[in-house]
Amino acid sequence: MLLLGIDIGTSSIKVAVINVETQRVVTSAQYPDEESPILSKQTGWAEQSPDMWWEHTLQAFNKCKTQASFQASDIASIGIAYQMHGLVLVDKEQNLVRNSIIWCDSRAVEIGNQAFEALGEEYCLAHLLNSPGNFTASKLAWVKKNEPEVYARVDKFMLPGDFIAMKLTSQISTSISALSEGVFWDFKTDSLSAALMDYYGFSRDLIPEIKPVFAEHGRVTASIAQLTGLAEGTPVTYKSGDQPNNALSLNVLEPGEIAATAGTSGVIYGVSDQLAFDPQSRVNTFAHVNYTQEQKRLGILLCINGTGSMNRWAKHNMGPTDSYAQINAAAAQVAIGADGLRILPFGNGAERMLNNRLIGAQMSHIDLNIHQKAHIFRAVQEGIAYAFRYGLDIMRSNGLAPTVIRAGKANLFLSNLFLEAFVNSTGVPVELYENDGSTGAALGSGIGAKIYSSPSEAFHNLKPIQFVEPTLTSQYEPVYQDWLQLLNQQL
Repeated sequence: MLLLGIDIGTSSIKVAVINVETQRVVTSAQYPDEESPILSKQTGWAEQSPDMWWEHTLQAFNKCKTQASFQASDIASIGIAYQMHGLVLVDKEQNLVRNSIIWCDSRAVEIGNQAFEALGEEYCLAHLLNSPGNFTASKLAWVKKNEPEVYARVDKFMLPGDFIAMKLTSQISTSISALSEGVFWDFKTDSLSAALMDYYGFSRDLIPEIKPVFAEHGRVTASIAQLTGLAEGTPVTYKSGDQPNNALSLNVLEPGEIAATAGTSGVIYGVSDQLAFDPQSRVNTFAHVNYTQEQKRLGILLCINGTGSMNRWAKHNMGPTDSYAQINAAAAQVAIGADGLRILPFGNGAERMLNNRLIGAQMSHIDLNIHQKAHIFRAVQEGIAYAFRYGLDIMRSNGLAPTVIRAGKANLFLSNLFLEAFVNSTGVPVELYENDGSTGAALGSGIGAKIYSSPSEAFHNLKPIQFVEPTLTSQYEPVYQDWLQLLNQQL
């Protein structure tokens, strides 16, 4: 028996096929090999085509089928993880009415700020646990205001994973977790926020059917079965945003447990049982995958927009013929602090942890006689690590007290230099695991299909492969303080 996990990333789609009994990867693949494009018609805008996600999903699954010998018809259930906060809109025939406005798009910031003022700070923080900001609800309000002819055609709004599930099953559903990440959910009443819906003038008809995260969200149609080789009727039994899913994939489910990722964006994600919020909404609180009305499990999320994207920019422009392993090796030859070079990695939209400011990526203290591309590579990875430290300090001020952070050995965590800078600037050890979002989504589907009786059974074989402790904090701390002074000059 097999499980299929699909991870709808910003840069690519990754698919994994998992053996139910061993919980090990039979095969996995991503598509495309290079980063998918982000469409940006204006500064601060970011869009992608959901049809591109679907085509890339099919391509990644086809790669899996050519790489390993398995029967697609043996797949018992499907799980989907996806880039959070994106807005997907379809009409009554389930046709797209526009491109998706994705997570790092900043066009709706002012609309969200106005909603925060109109609804009231007390209501938004106590009930929504967040400012509406530029989350999905505010993106939908932007379409309503600026593209009324498009809005008039909308039958349902979705998150990116909901769209892929719809393509597989022709069914549209959502969850409390998904609605909370769009800032539609009232945690005080445990229901859709009537105040927000009324303020923005949204019809309840736009909301898909609400189901648990671990539940049947439709079954593979005959046409998709013929196209993919999946058995007709195979259920989609799990859908989650990428960060709650990453936490699931690392078995981070209970209060006090913390996960991190450093892909296109960077995230620290901690689990709490308290309806907590940051007074400035610099970090955000959403319903975790195991949230229920009886047992509250909240995910406290710090997001940095420009982590892997900042590293990719440096590679593309300073070392276009180098591999990531080569730029990591070059950067490691440079001393801690990059001989005074400092980089603020904030060039991928407005940063929530900076109060939704759009300050751009910045490079400072360049010495034309000293600094070479290796210094830039190091300063980029250090700057990203310092951004994590800055955000973690915000989370600490809100009661989070991490003693260890779990992460998948992937993306920037493949770089020993970044890992060193991360643990020594934050002062928190890191446990690394051989796991990723597509694997987590596959195992999540096993929970949703009741193939596994519990998450503990689903992740029984999950073991850390590396443990890294901070040993150079005294060397990194003064560099961080210098970096922090530079950042504060921009705020």
